[in-house]
Amino acid sequence: MDALITAGARALAAGDPIGALNRVALRDDPPALALRGIAMAQRGDFGRARVLLQRARRSFGRKEALARARCTIAEAEVALASRDLGWPADAVDRARQTLEQHGDRANAAHAGYLEARRQLLIGHIDDAEATLARLEPTDFPPPLLAVHELLTAGIALRRLQTRPTRAALNRARQAADESGIPALAGEVDNAFQVLEAPAARRVSMGSESPMRLEEVEALFASDTLVVDACRYLVRHRDQVVSLAGRPVLFTLARILADAWPVEVSRDTLTHRAFRLEPTDESLRVRLRVEMGRLRTALQPLASVSATGGGYALTPRKGQDVTLLAPPVDDRHGAVLALLVDGEAWSSSSLAIALGTSQRTVQRALDALAQAGKVQAFGRGRARRWTTPSVPGFTTTLLLPSPLPVH
Repeated sequence: MDALITAGARALAAGDPIGALNRVALRDDPPALALRGIAMAQRGDFGRARVLLQRARRSFGRKEALARARCTIAEAEVALASRDLGWPADAVDRARQTLEQHGDRANAAHAGYLEARRQLLIGHIDDAEATLARLEPTDFPPPLLAVHELLTAGIALRRLQTRPTRAALNRARQAADESGIPALAGEVDNAFQVLEAPAARRVSMGSESPMRLEEVEALFASDTLVVDACRYLVRHRDQVVSLAGRPVLFTLARILADAWPVEVSRDTLTHRAFRLEPTDESLRVRLRVEMGRLRTALQPLASVSATGGGYALTPRKGQDVTLLAPPVDDRHGAVLALLVDGEAWSSSSLAIALGTSQRTVQRALDALAQAGKVQAFGRGRARRWTTPSVPGFTTTLLLPSPLPVH
C-alpha cells in the first residue's frame, strides 16, 4: 500500500474525510476508490459513496478477497446509514467470515456490529443481543468499543432498563473521547439526550403529563394498570396482554382507559372505534361482540362491565388505570417515530422496520404527506421519505411490532 493510501486511511479512521479526499481524490485505482467511497459516506453523500464502493469491489482482483470483503462491509454500512434495510445479509456474513479468516478481527467485528444495529433498528432485540454476545470487545480500539457500548445501551433502552443504559452510555462516552472522533462523541451525546427527552404522555383521570423513559420504567413497575398506546399492550407489572394485531379491541381499551373511572357511552364507543355513526341496531350488536372479545382478552388483568349508560373498565385488584400515549398522538405515529430520526427512508425499509406490508406503510405515508407531516423526494425505487426532527422528543420508545391496520 502506498503512502497516500495509508495517510488517507488514517485520516478516515480519525473522522477526517476531507483529509482523506485531499490525498486520493484524483485517483481511480481500487484502493483509492474505496477510500473515496468511505469519505463520501462520512460526508453524507450516500448515493455517491455506494457507487464508488461498488466500483472498488468489482475492480479488486480475485486474489484480493480481503479488500473485496472490506468493500462489502462498507457498502452495508452505507446502506444502514441511508436506511436501506434490504441489503443482503448473506453477502455481509460471507464477507465477515473472509475477514476473520484473514485475521482482520476489527473489520469482522465491525460487520457484526452492523448486523446488530440493523436487528435493533427493525425491532429484533433478542437477535441483536445474541449477535452482540458473540463479539468480545476486550482488545478492540476505542471506536469499536464505543459502538459496542452504544449497542448495549440501545438494547437496554428498548427494554426500558434505564440504569444499564446509563452505565453503557458512560462507557461509550469514555471510549468515544479516547477515539478523538467528534462524530462518535456526538452520537453518544444524542443517546444521552434520549434519556432526558419526553418519551410518552401519561393520561389519567382527565389530566396528562409528559414522561421520560425513567418515569415510564417506574410506571411499569408500579401497581398501576397501564394501557400502552405506544406498543398496543395492556399490562400490570409483568402481566402483559398484547392487542397489537387487534386494532379495534385496542381502540376500545384505550377509550375506556382514557375515561376511567367514568363509564363511556355506547354511542361514543361505536363512533370512535368503528368510525361510524350509531344509526342502527347492527352497530350495537357489533359493539357487544367486540366488547365480549375485549372482556375475554383482558380477563387476567381487568373486567369490562356493561353499565346502564355504556361500558366501564375495572382493574382486578382495584389499582389505578393510566393510559400511556405517544408524545405525538397521530394515527400513523409509528411511521412518524421512525422518520423523526432525520434520515431518508424508503417505504420498503419502513415496512421491514415496522413488521408490516409495504402497501400499509405507503398508505400511511400518503396520508402523512397530505397532512404536510412528511415529504418525499426521488422517483421509483429511489423514492425516499423524510420529515424534520421534532426537537425534544425521543424516537426510541416502544415502537409497535406490527403496524395496526384500520
